[in-house]
Amino acid sequence: MIRKIMIYLNEWKNSTYRKPLILQGARQVGKTYSILEFGRKEYENVAYFNFETNVNLAETFSESIDPSYLIPILSRISGQTIIKAKTLIVFDEVQLCERALTSLKYFCENAPEYHIVALGSLLGVAVNRDEFSFPVGKVDIKTMYPMDMEEFLLAYNEIELIAQIKDCFKNDEPMPHALHKAALAYYREYLVCGGMPECVDKYLETKDFILLRHTQDMISESYLKDMSKYNKQNEIKKTHLVYDNITVQLSKKNTRFQYKLIKKGGRAAEFKNAIEWLVLSGIATRIYRIEHPMKPLENYRDIDAFKTYVSDVGLLCAKKDLLADDVIYNSPELNDFKGGMTENYVCGQLVSNGYKCYYWTSKQNAEIDFIIQREGKIIPIEVKSAENTKAKSLAVYTKAFRPEYAIKLSTKNFGFENGKKAVPLYAAFCL
Repeated sequence: MIRKIMIYLNEWKNSTYRKPLILQGARQVGKTYSILEFGRKEYENVAYFNFETNVNLAETFSESIDPSYLIPILSRISGQTIIKAKTLIVFDEVQLCERALTSLKYFCENAPEYHIVALGSLLGVAVNRDEFSFPVGKVDIKTMYPMDMEEFLLAYNEIELIAQIKDCFKNDEPMPHALHKAALAYYREYLVCGGMPECVDKYLETKDFILLRHTQDMISESYLKDMSKYNKQNEIKKTHLVYDNITVQLSKKNTRFQYKLIKKGGRAAEFKNAIEWLVLSGIATRIYRIEHPMKPLENYRDIDAFKTYVSDVGLLCAKKDLLADDVIYNSPELNDFKGGMTENYVCGQLVSNGYKCYYWTSKQNAEIDFIIQREGKIIPIEVKSAENTKAKSLAVYTKAFRPEYAIKLSTKNFGFENGKKAVPLYAAFCL
């Protein structure tokens, strides 16, 4: 599978200012596969170490974390001669060995000629930072996400369709009707399948929705196990409740997170740590409301008002136990959930392409689904699950703040009119 992170990895390899790289992200997003494929293509050999499967590996780091001590031993363990700049050293599941994580600082300071990548699924929640030194400032950090819509199309080898989408996006020209319909069909398949590489791979190979759903359920099950393994005992049940409740929140007309929907009388003090765990682990995404769409956006966020989304829209559909045909054929029975599901999809596309997202509401309950900073400009994004693009909230926002332009994401074809850029949902990755 073609992953766009390869572009970043090549830039990292060739950078004069390269530091050891930490590649983080939720389980099953493709970190290990991507790094090993990158190492196979760009290096003479790869020295791979997995702290989950090799339980004795951590003992090596308990003795010393000086690179001059580690390199000969790691060479012997891996059966690979580790050569400066020609071998890619990979520490997988590094959150299980804090000393290995700390060693990256010394690779940066004393042995920068070695190319080293550390992979971690739960770095935000599993590392005891009070006891172990995190190599702040001594590492490059990159987050990896599920495959976005462009990578999904690449898996289908739809290179010409991608080029057409990008061209129409750039020029605000409608796609030919047949291509527009084909791209929308792919979009609805993506809603069911999502972007987890194993799910995409099995779906493309078999087109079997039962096998796809089983694979998604197994990924969700692994997340639940992590919640128990890497969490405080008194937070496990709360974290499970919040994770299961995200789909409930997205079924409401107002998708703002409400503690009372988790349980009667629910309060922030009870569940805030559980939400934080899910966000730090990469399982969920949280976006805050901003009071004023002004730079810097972070200064105007309301920490008490936010929305939460599942990191992968396919896992969202699986958690909701939606029938694939109902999603693909746009069943009216899903009308109450379509808005939240579409928002979840758009959030995933924006976050995976580097945006920090916010949303905005007025005192009169007008709401803009996403606010981003794009090419130095603050841009409002209105999301609609169908072609009906009447957007009263966008009109309120535009009148109040006069953005250079606004974006409307829907099933409508490309276009630009009255300061509003129409973008089909399948092209959200173009942003």
